[in-house]
Amino acid sequence: MKLFKQAKTWVASAAIATGLTLGLAVNVHAADYPEKPISLVIPLGAGGSHDLNARIMTSVIPQYLNQAMIVQLSPGAAGQKGTNEVATAKADGYTLLFTHNYIDQLQQHVENLPYNPLEDFVTVARINFAPIAIVVKSDSPYQTAEDLFAAAKEKPGKIKMAHSGNWGALFVPAAQLMQANGFELNLVPYKGGGPAMQALLSGDVDITMGFPSTLSGQLDSGAVRVLATAGDERIYPEVPSFSELGVGGDVGFMHRVVLAPKGIPEDRLTLLRDAFGKLNDDKTYKRMMSRMGENIDYMSGADYDNARAEQKEAYKSLVEMITGG
Repeated sequence: MKLFKQAKTWVASAAIATGLTLGLAVNVHAADYPEKPISLVIPLGAGGSHDLNARIMTSVIPQYLNQAMIVQLSPGAAGQKGTNEVATAKADGYTLLFTHNYIDQLQQHVENLPYNPLEDFVTVARINFAPIAIVVKSDSPYQTAEDLFAAAKEKPGKIKMAHSGNWGALFVPAAQLMQANGFELNLVPYKGGGPAMQALLSGDVDITMGFPSTLSGQLDSGAVRVLATAGDERIYPEVPSFSELGVGGDVGFMHRVVLAPKGIPEDRLTLLRDAFGKLNDDKTYKRMMSRMGENIDYMSGADYDNARAEQKEAYKSLVEMITGG
């Protein structure tokens, strides 16, 4: 009998020890995230502003994650291809989406999407925002934005503009400008801002649009000329703002955001948000972004989630205005 009691005591002690070990293993496993590289999916083509911003982000943020972050370009269907890949990915924190406000909250009003932006994603961080610029080749006959607008009114649909996809970051500002100024452009889609710029440089189109990060090299070489930039303030001293041309408000502003699939464990979301917050304060990151001509107007994930819901309603009104629907 004594031997039996001792055996029972030993088994019970072993079970408790095993349970403690398993519990500790679970806690260690959670604390070890991320244990492998994180994929940052960009639903746009190579050479665009998202690609360039991402290269800087992913070169600095590993020190705050203790793990690499790998850029994965997945263009197609005006951003829907890559977005859907992340929407259907496992919500474990290893697959993130680097997108913008038009893909995120506008497209649902013009397309039947295979995902629901607000229900299928949660914001990790709003990295920054960027004002769009109207760009022509340096030898273009259009010396000013007024020249371009006047020519577009005289020749409806004849002037070709390269953009990065329907209802994307270049398409929407163009549509807004046409609406505001009463002219018509021939909007030609390409798979991202980089290919759109190449179309301009090769002479396939007459104009395009771009962001500071994509323009610096072309401006330095004298290959292109900027006719106007979004916002109230001038970005380039000799170039008028949209406001000076009579186009105010939020026309032409793209918000770059990192999203995660909804359902990501809260501790992993918190860790990611914390890492991006530290990235925003990093001196090397700030210096590299400044050299590229980009701002670092950061917004926390929780705050930007509130903004996304507001954007949904604002973009619904915008689409109805542009389409007449």
